Amino acid sequence: LFYLLFQGLRQISQRTISTASRRQLENRVPEKQKLFQEDNDLPVHLKGGVMDALLYRVTMGLSVFGTAYVVYQLFVISMPKKQ
Repeated sequence: LFYLLFQGLRQISQRTISTASRRQLENRVPEKQKLFQEDNDLPVHLKGGVMDALLYRVTMGLSVFGTAYVVYQLFVISMPKKQ
């Protein structure tokens, strides 16, 4: 049973490696370099397009919310409890 399981795993790994080596991905580095080096007055973290802007805004929103929540919790735990 262990031998059959080992053989099956070996065949799967060989198949995955052999098929992955056949596919050739196109080199998109030159077009990315052109995109990030053009002078369009955008910071580098926003040059990727709409998805970068969305990710930036979500990150900033979560950071502001988290900071406000921490300040609120510090305020709550600094007050003495009424008995």
